[in-house]
Amino acid sequence: MDFNLPEHGEQLRRKIRRFVDEVLIPLEAKSSSYDEHENIAEPLLEELRSQARSEGLWALQMPVERGGQGCSVVEMAACYEEMNRSIFGPVVFNCAAPDDGNMMVLEKVATPEQKERWLQPIVDGTVRSSFVMTEPAPGAGSDPSMMRTTAERKGDGWVVHGRKHFITGAAAATHFILIAKTSDDPRKGLSAFLFHKDDPNWKIVRRIPIMGPEEHGGHCEIEFNGLYIPDENRLMNVGDGLKLTQIRLGTARLTHCMRWLGLAKRSLEIATAYVAERESFGLKLAEREGVQWMLGGAAMDIQIGRLLTMHAAWKLDTGDFARKEVSMAKVAVADTLHKAVDTAIQLCGARGYSRDTPLEWIYRYARQARLVDGASEVHRMVLSRNLMNDGIDFWNWG
Repeated sequence: MDFNLPEHGEQLRRKIRRFVDEVLIPLEAKSSSYDEHENIAEPLLEELRSQARSEGLWALQMPVERGGQGCSVVEMAACYEEMNRSIFGPVVFNCAAPDDGNMMVLEKVATPEQKERWLQPIVDGTVRSSFVMTEPAPGAGSDPSMMRTTAERKGDGWVVHGRKHFITGAAAATHFILIAKTSDDPRKGLSAFLFHKDDPNWKIVRRIPIMGPEEHGGHCEIEFNGLYIPDENRLMNVGDGLKLTQIRLGTARLTHCMRWLGLAKRSLEIATAYVAERESFGLKLAEREGVQWMLGGAAMDIQIGRLLTMHAAWKLDTGDFARKEVSMAKVAVADTLHKAVDTAIQLCGARGYSRDTPLEWIYRYARQARLVDGASEVHRMVLSRNLMNDGIDFWNWG
């Protein structure tokens, strides 16, 4: 592949870097910039979103005719990495999970009427959204075939009963994509639906406390007690729920990697600035061989993650599902993010462990990377199956 970015993507990347450096990073040091869940405060967020929109940096993943920037996945990879050099970055540009993945899948599979009602407000930034799939044990987690939430046909619609948990963004969402069981067919037993926060007979049971800083809307437990969804709000065909999930998660998993690489790079930016100035026993820390090994190893791992992510992005742009490429990137980059920020904290010492830098914020956030959108062990299982099926062609250049 050609590693030169298209001019459109390169221009956006440069503009995003400037915005992050000049506007976002200075705000991270101000306590007034944060809400009670350690994310960017809503009044400030709305101001910054207006500024990003006015500078043509809004919704990079969406087509121009829908108000976005029409980026390819390769262009997104470079730009999302730049965005998340700030812990505030992706949500300011309307490129944060779960809205990011929801917008992309609705653009791919929704009807024109559904796009106008359910997608366009998310693109415009007037509402937020959530993807409702994961369930408490013994329900569906990494194995969707264990789905226990049901949608039963009733007249011209569907009635939903069940419970979900760790639903990202639910407390702030207006539009929801729901995956529920509609039959016992092992391959075609799930279907996808759209519902609104004001629809009756469902509720948020609780916002689940987590160790890290939270996305807007947190991670919630949800209960359905007869939620009625008109059939016109069904996505794709009956039985296509697993297919929709696979369509959504392919690119969405990779956008996590893109953003995590930005946080990994920012961690090393903070560390290199510190060791370049800090002296110990007559030498700058950066002059010590042990420090050089730590920095060099972390920098190399970030570059490996970038190459895996960009290769998967390129394959997605060619129309390939890139399942094994996305899984490899997901596992590698999740580990790399943790290594980069852990290295940075170690080199910065007590300063890194304190809240004088965002490193401790990134460290707590990083632990979820090996869990979300499929645990690393599940992705390794996927890779193993591919290896057993493909043999030597697992490493095919095509």
